[in-house]
Amino acid sequence: MSSVQRAAVVGAGTMGAGIAAQFANAGIPVVLLDTAAPGPQRDARARAGVERQLAAGGFMRADRSRLVTTGCVEDDLGLLRDADWIVEAVIENAAIKRDLYGRIDAVRKAGAAVSSNTSTIRLATLAEGLPPGLAADLAITHFFNPPRAMRLLELVTGPATAPATAALLRDAGERLLGKTLVDCRDTPGFIANRLGCFWLAVGVQEAQALGLTVEAADAVAGAPFGVPRTGVFGLLDLIGLDLVAPVWGSLLEALPPGDALQGYRLPENPLLRALVAEGRLGRKAGGGFYRQDKARRREAVDLATGAYRAEQLATLPVRELRALCAGEDALACYAWRLLSRVVAYAATVAPEVAEDVAAIDTAMALGYGWAEGPFALADRVGTAWIAERLRAEGAPVPALLAAAAARGGFHALGPDAVLGTDGAPRAVLPRPGLVTLSAENLLPGEAASLHDLGEGVAGFALRTKMGTWTDAVFDALAETLTRVQRDFRALVLTNDNPRGFSAGADLGQFRARIRAGDFAGIEAFVARGQAAFRALLAAPFPVVGAAQGLALGGGCEALLHCDAVVAHAELTAGLPEFNVGILPGWGGCTRLLQRRAAQRGVPQGPLAPAMAVLATLMAGRFSTSALDAQEMGLLRDSDAVVMHRDHLLAAARGWAIALAEAGYQPPPPVLMARSGASGRLALMNEVEGNRVAGRLGPHDAAIAEKLVTILTGDGCDPLRPVPEEMLYAAEREAVVALCRTPQTLARIEHMLETGKPLRN
Repeated sequence: MSSVQRAAVVGAGTMGAGIAAQFANAGIPVVLLDTAAPGPQRDARARAGVERQLAAGGFMRADRSRLVTTGCVEDDLGLLRDADWIVEAVIENAAIKRDLYGRIDAVRKAGAAVSSNTSTIRLATLAEGLPPGLAADLAITHFFNPPRAMRLLELVTGPATAPATAALLRDAGERLLGKTLVDCRDTPGFIANRLGCFWLAVGVQEAQALGLTVEAADAVAGAPFGVPRTGVFGLLDLIGLDLVAPVWGSLLEALPPGDALQGYRLPENPLLRALVAEGRLGRKAGGGFYRQDKARRREAVDLATGAYRAEQLATLPVRELRALCAGEDALACYAWRLLSRVVAYAATVAPEVAEDVAAIDTAMALGYGWAEGPFALADRVGTAWIAERLRAEGAPVPALLAAAAARGGFHALGPDAVLGTDGAPRAVLPRPGLVTLSAENLLPGEAASLHDLGEGVAGFALRTKMGTWTDAVFDALAETLTRVQRDFRALVLTNDNPRGFSAGADLGQFRARIRAGDFAGIEAFVARGQAAFRALLAAPFPVVGAAQGLALGGGCEALLHCDAVVAHAELTAGLPEFNVGILPGWGGCTRLLQRRAAQRGVPQGPLAPAMAVLATLMAGRFSTSALDAQEMGLLRDSDAVVMHRDHLLAAARGWAIALAEAGYQPPPPVLMARSGASGRLALMNEVEGNRVAGRLGPHDAAIAEKLVTILTGDGCDPLRPVPEEMLYAAEREAVVALCRTPQTLARIEHMLETGKPLRN
């Protein structure tokens, strides 16, 4: 159990309300305070913060907002007395923050952690003049926006910070809030914003100096660097151009005159100041460096005149960064200036901001969405090559860069050591309690792997592209079930691909067989998937799913056949087969109907669960979180949700062990009630209503009719439940029948070619 049972946030702006929402997502009751609003509802500002988070998706499920208690600082500071962690997220003014800390200290319980979400002010400044007891419980926890989505949490502690306070924040930040904590030294901007602000300032002003367009600059600064498509100018639009003056200005004021950022004073940039003065603040204002015209055509600012013009798509001569830098045109010059200045700056300030290079790379990857941080990027391009080119140009080579070049790179020490920012190696300490997949694969072939997770638990991992289920995967699963029964006591289904657990069936197999007229092959493939997943249910040992990222189609159906699921909070699960012209054929309709019938809040009887399944499958939507997946019936209410992805496999193994030690027995065969003719009439009325309203096209309605047949049965008696095998058989028949239609082939081809659904 976490040491944080209750939390509080003071400051209900975008960040504060977002942090409160993340506490609520973790199931933690949280108090959210802001200054009193005029009128009778003095907590109106805090309430508005909650409403904004509901609209923006800050809550993983709307009902989690009930865990937030709103109030105002003037009246309700006493609500903080039970909080174990109090986050301050008010205006970036040290005097105002210190005054608030004094008021918090008067009501908080002994040992409650107090942290600031400041992005610019040093902890030493915030702690000036505070009583020793409060200073011992004070730290900086710098969240990134939006707090739900951004995984980085920068932690700054000082000499006065008690070890117990630091330990509480580390544990709760990771385990409860799902963040990756990076320890930062107490310096202006910490790590990510110190380097990120420099990168963006260089990106803007060097593009102007070289006469580039914003599109060309963003093309260079994007994919070749492993940076999101927004690049430099698109990211500033997303941040908001009005934030440049306060954020960059505060950082520039805090940094010494010799810091390289002082040479790129972005708040003084004439074009940027003009855009802000004209209200062109970025996306939130409808336009900044980019905008859409009235015809929704994209336009971009001319960096020379400040006027908008039609977007000019940029084509790079090469996409590999080193080759790009080696060219002689303006694009090559821009790539080299951006790369060399950012790497040199990171190497220069590294000893000031962090203990080792891994912390800096992690902060930039998680804080700014880079595929790799500046030091890993330098290794990819060639650390020695960068250092040598700097020397050839007569530019200084920072000591850390020179040391890394001599060692063969910043990350040349192997998995057990990391390069310290002082240039010396440091041992990598293991993170206790985590479980990872071993290098040893107990299976032949490359479609899947089997691993010994320890304590009698095996882990089966899909290795196909996007975790698709193929004949080779089913072969591997069949062998796995035999080996687990012989050598283990439980099984975990998993995938350590960062994109997700499984994207479902291999649609390419369906397309090939439809084109060949091999409908018997399609039926056999569907039957094989059903048999494989039902074998999971019938296994004499517990099977636990460990799901993260995408769990779609057949991937979701596999989870529906597990005895339990441990899901990462940001799970995207769904049964979108409707969008490709078929229906869930590996037991998805059957298992979802069973889930809905057993779900709390669903009326008794066969009709209401069938109506709920019809609506879910016709929508073809994905869950927005694991909590949403529970509401959709794709996960049970009893299935576990972990906030940090790194804890997923350990939690799944623990649950598998608990089931095994409790004397696990496979579930008995299920008899299912089908609503028959009356239910069919009710569901078809729903289908027809959607068709008449234009929500379903002709083929959509045909698919829905097949689904209604599966759910209600032909001639079934609602009072006489039938074996679940009948529903599995109906699924097979429906899939094969739909695959015989040209509309389904068109949908499958469209999905394979574009990645987008085609509804008609």
